[in-house]
Amino acid sequence: MHGRILKRIRELVRRRRYVMTTHADEEADEDGLSVLDIESVILTGAIVERQRDRETQEWKYVLRGQTLDGQGAFVVAKFGLLGSLYILTVYEE
Repeated sequence: MHGRILKRIRELVRRRRYVMTTHADEEADEDGLSVLDIESVILTGAIVERQRDRETQEWKYVLRGQTLDGQGAFVVAKFGLLGSLYILTVYEE
């Protein structure tokens, strides 16, 4: 259903055109996840939910995939105005 969007998200990650928010960075640290784990979740995962932000009305995408060691994890991301991907939060399954 979200194949085109997932392809775009993965391409931005492969090209390193993404920004980790402070919140996502803090959450990753708490769960012991590295940037490579987050990239792996996106590159191996699927979009499991699309949400509309209450304040900005922008679409956010929840991806579920695997970390480098095969653990399940989630990444919530959205597209920025200038074409970058913003990683809003991450958490383990």
